[in-house]
Amino acid sequence: MTDILEETSGRSGARRSRQRGKKAARASARQIDYHNLSNPFPPINIVSDDQAAAIHDTALRALEELGMKVLLPEARDLFRKAGARLEGDMVFLGRELVEEAIRTAPKSYTMRAGVPEKDLTFELGRLIFLMGAGCPHATDLVRGRRPGLLRDYEELVRIADHYDVIQTHGPFVEPQDVPINVRHYALTRPQLVTSNKVPFMFSRGTPQSEDIFEMIRIARGLSREEFEAEPRTHTIVNTNSPRQLDIPMAQGLIDMARAGQMTIITPFTLMGAMAPVSVAGAATLSHAEAMAAITLTQVAKPGAPILYGTFTSNVDMKSGAPAFGTPENVKASLLVGQLARKLGLPWRCAAGSAANVSDVQAAHETEMSAWGSVLAGATMVVHAAGWLEGGLSISYEKVVTDMEMCQTFAELCAKTIADDAEIGFEALKEVQPGGHFFAAQHTMERYETVFYEPMVADWSNFGSWTENGSIDASTRATKIWQDIVAQEPKCYLAEDRLEELDAFIAKRKEAGGAAPVS
Repeated sequence: MTDILEETSGRSGARRSRQRGKKAARASARQIDYHNLSNPFPPINIVSDDQAAAIHDTALRALEELGMKVLLPEARDLFRKAGARLEGDMVFLGRELVEEAIRTAPKSYTMRAGVPEKDLTFELGRLIFLMGAGCPHATDLVRGRRPGLLRDYEELVRIADHYDVIQTHGPFVEPQDVPINVRHYALTRPQLVTSNKVPFMFSRGTPQSEDIFEMIRIARGLSREEFEAEPRTHTIVNTNSPRQLDIPMAQGLIDMARAGQMTIITPFTLMGAMAPVSVAGAATLSHAEAMAAITLTQVAKPGAPILYGTFTSNVDMKSGAPAFGTPENVKASLLVGQLARKLGLPWRCAAGSAANVSDVQAAHETEMSAWGSVLAGATMVVHAAGWLEGGLSISYEKVVTDMEMCQTFAELCAKTIADDAEIGFEALKEVQPGGHFFAAQHTMERYETVFYEPMVADWSNFGSWTENGSIDASTRATKIWQDIVAQEPKCYLAEDRLEELDAFIAKRKEAGGAAPVS
């Protein structure tokens, strides 16, 4: 047996070199659907049903007795008309008002993409991955760490489009070389032109939102009525924990709801900083804030699609710096997932890392927090690839190495077949005691497609790895993203729609664009 292993190991480097050209064909032959994922793991309850009910009741009590500070007058007026009590800019939400909003919020809906095969269904049990989002900096081993540029955003859109396991786009990096009054055009155009996946939009005031809605209508060939009939884009709205909703965020909730588009509602509750220091206390605050924001969407337009969300972790109590992938982060995800299921709503959780470079700490924190999201039954996992420094930068190399993790999750979603042929009695019969299965008929029929083959990991032995230059995973990842962005970007729009889109952008820029609200 030792001789067989040594012979096999000695051949592995040469064999893998010969097979690299066949990788794409083999991956295609495996026919694993990375786009439409259903979570195979039963969600974990981390507290008893009675304790979860107590957290829910306390969150409702907090909204009724303590209230939310709402800075946008229009939002306060909507709450008042719906029956909330106001004291200045404090809004006190009665239990019945919140429960009615939860009732009208849709439990399942489909987001329409550029082509039907890229549509996404949002409901409990589905699993959707989004790359790192909202980063002011980009970094890679070739160009170093830098303020985010439009070039970076355009490249990251193309990388996201390249991988089926990233099913939708997001605010990957903030292009600081584009003025804020015209930045929304620059962010939206590449998503519509070089991809046909569901686009993300910033909701930074009604004028900018209306611009983006019109861009999507032009690209997809839709009337206003057709656009508003189904969700076709999404945004992220964060509350200002504790218990505050600012003007741009409240306006975004209203604008998206009235247009029938989806809002990912995400309280950012850090234990010991903007939230109570306990897991249960932070989850209670997060739950209350999420329900308050959901209520605003539903009083603006009953049935507006939303994604209940959380981003709850702890801080380093020595420095106050955010931490991710911690035991408390995972527990909070599990607990908020239990609360989301209590409401029956699809929901958003997150992976994340506080590491400063793409190293073993970064990998550990991202994978632990991603597992917390998956085992909590999250519908969408944000920051699943590339996120560093607690969101201050997105790493091209980490995007690629994390993609290996996302694809592994996708593989776990695939059905495991256990029919008679797979159980393999004939293979057991063929191979005698002390033999091996390398040449068995069962193996020969399956070996090219049976296993997931990594795109970054190197399975060669130390000798072969050394002979090939001792290249580490980050360096291999650099070559992968460089190959992707070196390709000529594909245009997904018909020529007439592209011309109309660019004419609209040029006209709006000439008119001065649209400044965000503040």
